[in-house]
Amino acid sequence: MPDGAFISPGTVVRQRIRVRGAVQGVGFRPFVWGLARELGLSGFVLNDEEGVLIEIEGSKADGFARRLREDAPPLARIDAFELTETAPLGEGTFEIRKSARGGAARTMVTPDIATCPECLEEIFNPGDRRHLYAFTNCTNCGPRHTITRALPYDRAQTSMAAFGMCGPCAAEYEDPADRRFHAQPNACPDCGPQLSIGIPEIVARLTDGDIVAIKGLGGFHLACDAHNEAAVARLRRLKARDGKPFAVMVAGPASARALAEVSVVEAGMLADRRRPIVICAAKPSNGLASGVSNGLPSVGLFLPYTPLQYLLFHEAAGRPVGTNWLDAPQDFALVMTSANPGGEPLVRDNDEARVRLGGIADAIVDHDRDIVTRCDDSVMRQIAGAPAYLRRARGATPEPVRLARSLPPTLALGGHLKNTVCVVRGDEAYLSQHIGDLDNSATLQFFDETVAHLLSILEVEPAVVACDLHPDFLSTRRAVGFGAPVVRVQHHHAHIAAVVAESQIEGPIVGLALDGFGLGADGVSSWGGELLLVDGPQFERLGALSPLPQPGGDKAARAPWRMGAAALHAIGRGDDIERRFAAEHGASTIAAMLERNVNAPMTSSAGRLFDAACGLLGVVPHATYEGEAPMALEALADGPAILPDGWRIQGGFLDFRPLLAALCDVDPRAGANLFHGTLAAGLAEWGAAAVAAHGTPARVALSGGCLQNRVLAECLAMEFSARGVEAVLPRLAPANDGGLSLGQAYVAALSILEVETGGANVPCPAS
Repeated sequence: MPDGAFISPGTVVRQRIRVRGAVQGVGFRPFVWGLARELGLSGFVLNDEEGVLIEIEGSKADGFARRLREDAPPLARIDAFELTETAPLGEGTFEIRKSARGGAARTMVTPDIATCPECLEEIFNPGDRRHLYAFTNCTNCGPRHTITRALPYDRAQTSMAAFGMCGPCAAEYEDPADRRFHAQPNACPDCGPQLSIGIPEIVARLTDGDIVAIKGLGGFHLACDAHNEAAVARLRRLKARDGKPFAVMVAGPASARALAEVSVVEAGMLADRRRPIVICAAKPSNGLASGVSNGLPSVGLFLPYTPLQYLLFHEAAGRPVGTNWLDAPQDFALVMTSANPGGEPLVRDNDEARVRLGGIADAIVDHDRDIVTRCDDSVMRQIAGAPAYLRRARGATPEPVRLARSLPPTLALGGHLKNTVCVVRGDEAYLSQHIGDLDNSATLQFFDETVAHLLSILEVEPAVVACDLHPDFLSTRRAVGFGAPVVRVQHHHAHIAAVVAESQIEGPIVGLALDGFGLGADGVSSWGGELLLVDGPQFERLGALSPLPQPGGDKAARAPWRMGAAALHAIGRGDDIERRFAAEHGASTIAAMLERNVNAPMTSSAGRLFDAACGLLGVVPHATYEGEAPMALEALADGPAILPDGWRIQGGFLDFRPLLAALCDVDPRAGANLFHGTLAAGLAEWGAAAVAAHGTPARVALSGGCLQNRVLAECLAMEFSARGVEAVLPRLAPANDGGLSLGQAYVAALSILEVETGGANVPCPAS
């Protein structure tokens, strides 16, 4: 340990400083050490279960505290800062002490972070010992969450434990003045992980049209040339991928701008150290294979975030020296899609890759550093001028969502689709990475692994377990196995509660929950377009969208033409069903089902209202994946318009039958504009009236999968603003079911807290 500086002359004080937040594994201790040396202070710094503990002594102590907060390392996040003065001890130097443990952990490992500029300079410098090394990292970048088995975040607790450091790497690791001081994944070509296939061969195979499985941070990607029509089509066929768009990785911002219209906000998201996939408006004739976006006018783009990914683009660019080449557009672009065939979890292990991907990939690129935690890529979109998560995973997890107050330890198990789980510890809610749809045993196993890992790494014993109200969800069935009280939270209450939690809203608020399906509070009804009054653990249903029948039940969700038929029936034009949908097999049967009210359960779902509009307008009569038809309808909307008297509000119900009738006689683009504009105006009038009637603050919480529709969300924000009401949109958690677990956890924790403090009764059925 290098010697520290001696105390400066003058009035000597000693301060004890407790720092909580993301302050371990981010270079915080060497930063403190360097700052103490600069100011001539003595004392120590160490990691413990609560974060970082510092004691400093000298005449410039006051300046130290200010600089500590203002100049913290780039990956650090200070959530709490406590300072007390103690008696001087007369120490002569400042030192970094070994980690200390004395209780349950109160800190957390940071997310995986994209390769930093300093490491890139080394990788592309022929004179550097890490030249072209695919596992270069430092304290400011690299893997964290996906390689960590337990806390504290030390090398022995990660999958890097298998790699002993060479002399130069060990010297960096032990030197507080080096940016690799205690960088747990530190390695070099002489002592670190190695690729199974060289970079030149990987790029050659990709440019020849092969599909290559490549091991990343949280699992494998399946990659191919994004310009190659045959390769993209073959990947879609072999992966058994439905019609969902593929994401495309490009070398840098200039390459992204060559393919898409990139706003300032979107450019910030692309370059963010979390490196999410960002949905952007595609440029016409951008050269990408038609099978990438499958007809949608948008494209999901993301930039490299590992050295290996950068090296692929570097090789394709002709191995230039330095990093300036990243600032110029590169023709090389890769489809990089999650390696999860058949809707199963992301492939993680080398042997698993050979078994599950052998029939898809022409080559498998693995390495000898294990992935501990599966973690898919995050997906974001600019909505109403700010970033919003569509899928929250790598780069974001396990960063917590800060709550307005400390709550009892809680585990929430999410829903059935787009599942995530959430653990509350104090005033922090830890939302897991995206798990997926719980419709196969492999994903259910991943669900169990994620719950166990999150509880273990946070050292939380839940006082309550939250789940959905639906008894048949596999996540609901799992809730009884934890030996804690179970609180079953109504689906749409959870949607609104998630927005309340992340926005730190306290007190009653009106909420609009707009999605596809959620079991109603009566345990029977199908809800999905709900006007709620939410006050912490309690909610009241103020109203709903006027129900429509679903001919064939759940089948209607994948056959928008059926909901179009339901709309015709609802507006009194059932006789037109067979003529209008003559091309659809079974149109006469559907017409009879609706007429006789047989196998056509009613739903207030906003998602099914979207499907009804799509059916009437002939937009995607049959969907191959959830949300395909509404996404196509959104893509057509280029100037939302409002139909006067296009809705009616009566007895708490918002009825859009006048709008549906108008859609029967317009073309798809005009209909898309009319639908989005009128829907937003009607919802805003309805919501604003509820705010006025109940005397709540002038704001409405909006959530549910329909809020991923940028046109609808932005129209709603504008319409509410025109009525003097703020639209509070989801930002930190997805609006879709990926955010359910956060809302469930918040409701359940508040329920238990009220019981413990003698407040109101638990508002949801509990067992």
